[in-house]
Formats: sequence, structure tokens, C-alpha cells
Amino acid sequence: MGKIVYDSTFTVDFEDRVLAHLQLVIGAKLRRGEAFFFSWKDDPSNGDGRTVIWVHPHIPLTFKFYGGRQPAVNRAWVEALMLTANSPQGLQLVGEPDEPGAPGDHLHD
Repeated sequence: MGKIVYDSTFTVDFEDRVLAHLQLVIGAKLRRGEAFFFSWKDDPSNGDGRTVIWVHPHIPLTFKFYGGRQPAVNRAWVEALMLTANSPQGLQLVGEPDEPGAPGDHLHD
């Protein structure tokens, strides 16, 4: 279980695999100097609500991974997350899709 520390005051936990994909998308947006909203559904232990933060290039952001290995990257998931990040609603945590050509991908049947 990894975490994002936002502005040194707010911490949220994400699985390392999720966190690795978020890092790629958030990093790409911030490298371009783009600010955006990031929202996710809270864990039921935290009230089962929704959290939204404003991500800005001048606000400190830390990605803390607890696993020792870099998770494999699913390009289809990065693209799906980037589509939401480029929308007016901002980055939304969406489920991981199958990669094209991956086992269980029936698009080519």
C-alpha cells in the first residue's frame, strides 16, 4: 500500500500499482505546467464519500511506494486515466482495463 502526500498535510493511501499509474499521469500534467482536479471515491472506512484535490505545479506532492519493485505499466490504463485528467472534471480514478492483446481481450476475436 503506497500513499500520496499532498502539500505536506494531506495523505491518502493507494495500492502501489494504482499509485504507479497515477504518478505517470500526474507527472505528465505537471511537467506541462497544468493544474487540474483529482478525485476518487473514499474507502468505506473513511466515510464512503468522495475526495477532490486541486493539483498544481507549485503544491508539493510526494508518491511513497511500499513495495520494492516497480509495478508493470498498463498503457491502456494510463491512457484511460489521462483522458479523465484532460476533461473539465479532472483526473478520476477509473478501474484498470485489459491491455489490447492481453489474455481475456476479446476485441480481436
